[in-house]
Amino acid sequence: MSEHTAHAARLPVSSWLLPLAACALLAATLTGLLPGGSALVLVPAALLLIGTVFAAVHHAEVIALKVGEPFGTLILALAVTLIEGSLIVSLMLSAGENAAALARDTVFATVMIVCNGVLGLCLLAGSLRHHVVSFRPEGTTPAVAVLATLATLTLVLPQFTLASSGPTYSESQLAFAGVVSLLLYAVYVFVQTVRHRDYFLPEGGDDADAHALPPTARTASLSFGLLLLALVGVVGLAKMLAPSIERAIDAAGMPDAVVGIAIALMVLLPETLSALRAARRGRLQTSMNLGLGSALATIGLTIPAVVIASIAAGLPLVLGLPPTEMVLLALTLLLTAMTVAAGRATVLQGAVHLVVFAVYLFLAMVP
Repeated sequence: MSEHTAHAARLPVSSWLLPLAACALLAATLTGLLPGGSALVLVPAALLLIGTVFAAVHHAEVIALKVGEPFGTLILALAVTLIEGSLIVSLMLSAGENAAALARDTVFATVMIVCNGVLGLCLLAGSLRHHVVSFRPEGTTPAVAVLATLATLTLVLPQFTLASSGPTYSESQLAFAGVVSLLLYAVYVFVQTVRHRDYFLPEGGDDADAHALPPTARTASLSFGLLLLALVGVVGLAKMLAPSIERAIDAAGMPDAVVGIAIALMVLLPETLSALRAARRGRLQTSMNLGLGSALATIGLTIPAVVIASIAAGLPLVLGLPPTEMVLLALTLLLTAMTVAAGRATVLQGAVHLVVFAVYLFLAMVP
């Protein structure tokens, strides 16, 4: 067996079978061969969706192993954001005015899940095993600064502007916010990958990936193609399942914002597991890169996408957060800034973030 064949054979069967099955099920429902609203279709669709998300992240990790850090975590963040952004835009176009606040709720949910849930779990898991975990504040602190700026621009300021009524931006303000978000995120990526790449490299720990044999160009190319296929399957199946999720939330009497939380939790699950795995190996910098990078990509790339969709299709777009959510956002950004500034953390910081995350979930369901 040649070296290329050996590397290709290392791809698990599930990593290519699940994306193919997801796309096949999606094609069957779109062509009318299977009833999209039937429970016999929705249950397999949900299972395939979860499996395909994991397959997508697996292929992103294969590519990441080929290109190295911090490009690896950047690819994971971009893959997750592409899934989330495509789903939001597709739901906006199909639901119209009923999805006016979906982008806001999902972006806010992503920030809260990442900064409180994911980072809290990583800090707790890492510190329980290593007592004190460390990371590079010269890389994490600027990331939180960019996140605070983007979150304030897109989720807070629309509540106070005068050009349009309600928690919205006017069309010109929307365009400006979209351009500024994209440019600021581009500068962050430039700093992360070119100008100050060493700020985002892991400080140490049990780095098993550093000793792993990198995949060949053929294997990486195969994973890239399968990653694109998996993304198509995830977006399509999530759109198919969205009406059922909304009906279940309405039947439970929960606010519409819970839909955004459900979408964000579903998409961020595999990335959360990747960050936890890195934290348990003492590689908190990788966990920070994954978490903060995902939150930044969500705002820096999703907001411009939904702005374009809103302006092009003439759809309403509500961005400003209600007062309770603004308080939680301010508390989250303050805590995150205090956590990353020291470059070291213990179980206490992890517990604090997880408590704030629990408060967010509770108030989302019982406002």
